[in-house]
Amino acid sequence: MNFLVLWPVYSDEYFFVSHFSYVYTSFSFCCVKVKHFFSVQDDAHIFCREDQIKDEVRGVLDFIDYAYKIFGFTYELKLSTRPEQFLGEVETWDKAEAALTEALNEFGKAWQINEGDGAFYGPKIDISVSDALNRKFQCATLQLDFQLPDRFKLEFSAEDETKLERPVMIHRAILGSVERMFAILLEHYKGKWPFWLSPRQAIVCPVSAKSVDYAKQVRDRIHQAGYYADADITDRKIQKKVREAQLAQYNYILVVGEEEANTGQVSVRVRDIADHSVMSIESLLQHFADETAAFH
Repeated sequence: MNFLVLWPVYSDEYFFVSHFSYVYTSFSFCCVKVKHFFSVQDDAHIFCREDQIKDEVRGVLDFIDYAYKIFGFTYELKLSTRPEQFLGEVETWDKAEAALTEALNEFGKAWQINEGDGAFYGPKIDISVSDALNRKFQCATLQLDFQLPDRFKLEFSAEDETKLERPVMIHRAILGSVERMFAILLEHYKGKWPFWLSPRQAIVCPVSAKSVDYAKQVRDRIHQAGYYADADITDRKIQKKVREAQLAQYNYILVVGEEEANTGQVSVRVRDIADHSVMSIESLLQHFADETAAFH
């Protein structure tokens, strides 16, 4: 999957290329025990003026903060500086590191120096996330590159259009490897996905054969509203259906009998909560919408 978003490279605007690309990589992690595979990366490359570096870096940091708060991650920031083997001039590196330092200071979160661990072409900000078990993983990255634009002789018209200038490239990834992030999230949530991200959002369990048709209607209404729902129309007892749904980690277990069918309601049980409440279909769908909007 690839897509491009382009803007002019002068005034207050910039050139932005974002793409999901396949890369060949290897790792052994958690529930993903593999040696080599093709991974999808959520890369983006922002070409901007030197005086835009601080604001663009700050924008990427805000993006990372927004995404990781939704996932429930805490994270650490490290500024990785010039390694022993590097491309370019020391003066250029000093300027790049100063721009990243200024952006980190304005971002307002604690950060550390990771001396000499930058990429050979430029300094970078490494972001390590912590999962529910307080294990650390590097996912997002933000790298500043003065070398690629110089080696490819990239130029743009300055604001006054009387001279050409060389842009700076900012490489950023928010999730990093999408497959690896999925594995991290799987263990972070311990299989209990939040509703907005869950592959098993709801299941409808009829009490008896008399309410099977109504159970199917409820399931279809939920599907039509844009959510995932199953219906357990087996002839097992309701206690067994509810228990199986709990073990399968459905976020909502909706029990329906003759009374619910006659009133257009459902008995709602939330995963891991013993209590239940009775709601109309309209109220249930509104609740689902609120949960999704709040990333719960």
